Amino acid sequence: MVYFGSKLRQLRQEKGYTQQQLADKLGITKGSVSAYETSAKYPSVDVLRKIAVTLNTSTDFLLGLSDERVFNLDFLTDDQIHIINSLIAEFNHLNNKNN
Repeated sequence: MVYFGSKLRQLRQEKGYTQQQLADKLGITKGSVSAYETSAKYPSVDVLRKIAVTLNTSTDFLLGLSDERVFNLDFLTDDQIHIINSLIAEFNHLNNKNN
């Protein structure tokens, strides 16, 4: 996740958001955004998902697993997107329960 912070900063700036504006959209503090951008800390799975949605990218791109910046959901129905989001929430819940 070496590149996470720089990718986050680049995408935030491309959208024209200040750190405070992004923090407000994500429901976190400006300090958290700053810490993510400097790689001092990393977001939870839930916040990572919110970042990807807010900045219209994929978590794979943010984490350096893909060079494709946008996660294309155009081929999915609203119901299918809801199912995917529900699965992500369930995995997050299970992971938190096991920690």
